[in-house]
Amino acid sequence: MGRRVAIVAFNGDPEFFAHVLLNALDMNGKGYEVKVVVEGGATRALVDLSREGQPYADLCREARGKGMIDCVCGACAAKTGALEGIEALGLPLRGEMKGHPSIAAYMEQGYQVMTF
Repeated sequence: MGRRVAIVAFNGDPEFFAHVLLNALDMNGKGYEVKVVVEGGATRALVDLSREGQPYADLCREARGKGMIDCVCGACAAKTGALEGIEALGLPLRGEMKGHPSIAAYMEQGYQVMTF
């Protein structure tokens, strides 16, 4: 098994979320298997930053294109009003842990978990 990292993004600040994507893409380029899990306010940031013309739309597009955004929290996407946008982006929603993705599931698969 190679180097595996699950980056869990909670912070909805666009600059902060852009740095999550920058780091994920950097690690991916260096041979890491990277999965980004989008939680909390970051669900809204993902939708907002994915819009064409936004400063970080290219980062979102690249991460999505490489399949690095593993899932989005369904409960948080609904709460932040991002659910429709997440569905339009075709990203998978998860909520096996009382409406949220299970971080333990990534750990059980051998991923090092990082939270932002």
